[in-house]
Amino acid sequence: GLITLGVYYHVSATNLSAESNKLSAVTEERDLLQANLTERTKELERLQSLFKQKTTCPAGWHKFSCSCYLLSKSSGSWHSARKHCTDQGADLVVIDSPNEQNFIVSITQHLAWIGLSDIEQEGTWKWVDGTPLTLKYWAPRQPDNKGSTENCVMIGYEGIHWNDGRCEASFQWVCEKQL
Repeated sequence: GLITLGVYYHVSATNLSAESNKLSAVTEERDLLQANLTERTKELERLQSLFKQKTTCPAGWHKFSCSCYLLSKSSGSWHSARKHCTDQGADLVVIDSPNEQNFIVSITQHLAWIGLSDIEQEGTWKWVDGTPLTLKYWAPRQPDNKGSTENCVMIGYEGIHWNDGRCEASFQWVCEKQL
């Protein structure tokens, strides 16, 4: 009886030690998985925060489609307007769809500079990003280059149209930056 009990005790102690080792290994694996999960959760939160920042416009800017727009509070020349925009990582607005045209009209109450001019070559209208003019919203009889000095374009002429004007004239402006 004692020998049987001793063998049983030895086998049980060996089994217990093996089970203890298994439990230790499983616990260690669980702790590693938990640490990995915590790390992944933090990374997900960081990426979500970056995405939210990237898809949100700065305070005072309006979001439309994939861009942010700012209607200036002050007025200035076309060149000073453009500098104000570029100082903020933007440029004067480039209107390339009817929906964007309607949106810009909706945020402007007065004449405002847009990013269109024929400064480089008279009669060759180009956007500030270098693209040529295709979509047009000129007012009737515009552009007229009155006095041979009207090289910059404003929106809001006769309500919704564009007009060429002297670049030195003082108007509000609309900046655009991509999200």
